[in-house]
Amino acid sequence: MSDNMYSSESQSFTAPSPFSSEQPQGSPDNEQNGSNDNSADGSVTINKNGHYIHCLTVIGQIEGHYLLPSGTKATKYEHVIPQLVAIEESRDIEGLIVILNTVGGDIEAGLAIAELIAGMKKPVVSLVLGGGHSIGVPLAVSADRSFIAPSATMTIHPVRMTGLVLGVPQTLSYFQNMQERIVRFVCKNSKIEPDRFRELMHATGGELVTDIGTVLNGDSAVREGLIDSIGTLSDALDCLYGLISERTNSKEGAQNG
Repeated sequence: MSDNMYSSESQSFTAPSPFSSEQPQGSPDNEQNGSNDNSADGSVTINKNGHYIHCLTVIGQIEGHYLLPSGTKATKYEHVIPQLVAIEESRDIEGLIVILNTVGGDIEAGLAIAELIAGMKKPVVSLVLGGGHSIGVPLAVSADRSFIAPSATMTIHPVRMTGLVLGVPQTLSYFQNMQERIVRFVCKNSKIEPDRFRELMHATGGELVTDIGTVLNGDSAVREGLIDSIGTLSDALDCLYGLISERTNSKEGAQNG
């Protein structure tokens, strides 16, 4: 695959986003930028070399069933889920890049988003910038190919809950079951072994002063098999366009055959 495949300029128009009210094709802004930007959720659809890809950002804390305090930067799962469905069903968008910089958040909301991403047929690439902590770990590994910036980190720790917790055996069982759901998902979608992931989750080596767990930098995350590669934005985009081309060639081969 030649390098110049990714070097040409963007086209002068873009397909309308399937989940936001965009400016019509041919409008001045679209002609100038070659992209559709939905400022409400930070998503953007870009056309390059005739391929439309969508960029989805997961930032701050992942908000689930309960509203976070005002002023908290959050990714709302009820906004992300319909976007993923629309991307998968879009006739124009061919791939998805997920940019992560999250401190974690609601476990079930994060797993719901991760399961949707893992179940998409269209190529998906993830890039961890800053941090992919806690429930951000399943989100990072849910893509077909995952990247992490050299300066980024990922925190692995046991399931925690704030607020009133009943001190009964059923509560402990619930925590254990929730934790195993995370372990199974992460290990299924990455190269790390379950026992090793549990070991990192319950480590008490002093990396987290007030908690148990492990902080992995970029190199360590790749070495442990959690993330596929160290990389930057250009690496992630090159990989995504490569996956799109492979998928397109595979379809054309099946049709010709």
